[in-house]
Amino acid sequence: MADKNLNWAVLGVGVIANEMAQALQKMGRRLYSVGNRTHEKAVTFAEKYGVQKVYDKIDDIFTDENVDIVYITSPHNTHFQFMKQALDNGKNIFVEKSITLNSRELDEMIALAKSKNLILAEAMTIWHMPLYKELWRIIKDGELGKVQIITMNFGSFKEYNMSNRFFNMNLAGGALLDIGVYALSVVRSFMDKKPTEILSQWKPSPTGSDEQATILLKNSLGQMATAALSMHSKQPKRAIISCEKGYIEIMEYPRADKATIVDAETGKTREISSGARANALFYEMSDMENAVLTGDASAMKLEFTKDVMDIMTALRKNWNLKYPREEW
Repeated sequence: MADKNLNWAVLGVGVIANEMAQALQKMGRRLYSVGNRTHEKAVTFAEKYGVQKVYDKIDDIFTDENVDIVYITSPHNTHFQFMKQALDNGKNIFVEKSITLNSRELDEMIALAKSKNLILAEAMTIWHMPLYKELWRIIKDGELGKVQIITMNFGSFKEYNMSNRFFNMNLAGGALLDIGVYALSVVRSFMDKKPTEILSQWKPSPTGSDEQATILLKNSLGQMATAALSMHSKQPKRAIISCEKGYIEIMEYPRADKATIVDAETGKTREISSGARANALFYEMSDMENAVLTGDASAMKLEFTKDVMDIMTALRKNWNLKYPREEW
């Protein structure tokens, strides 16, 4: 089994689907199959990457006995229904962030995957970039002391086009599920325990989606974090992990391959480099394949994905921000 070449199917033909097809090429392989709501776009995608199979309708992707892993890259308001179909048909699934809309959906899918002995994972770059694995090792070894406070920024300037996914409530638009999930994933990965005290402020866009938010978090060990998010004002993608003996600064943190460590006493800096930003999907998919082949899914960090989803669900409940047809 460990030597088997796994067959990947992708649902959707957007930017991420293109990157995953290219990642397979780096592995010396080709994407097995593709499904998309618009069949013609799937055909064009297949021709571009030499994909073996194009499905006439999306449902066929889940019943193809040759598919080992389905990568779901469609808008996140569609994830739940597609995840259920895939798991019901015995498929391992790799799902773009945000993995579901809320904790109820995720908990149901985790239970279903467990009952069928299948791998369910979110395609969160933070879990798989080599840089983070190195930084977590440095923190675990204690050379910087205890993590005390984490500061996260992520702001994009998106024009007020209310039909696009960034503001469209029917597509579960908003800052939290689109960019906040990255910030909160970094926070969770450097905290020793899940934050349980959460305060926030938010500002709605003209459609009612969350355009802007500031979030304060604290866990039972006294570790704290702040996150400032915006869909209509530019900020650097910057993370500061402040520890007792120094701090770590990470720029462009969703796919970071470099970080700077500053010593608290001397002020001296050193740069940590690991991996390459361009290989983000390769790292994700390699870890996913290893999980499927070995049964060891620890690298997929599903428990952190669940913690982050619990935080985001609690925030939106507090804001009374519910998407159309969403069930909490």
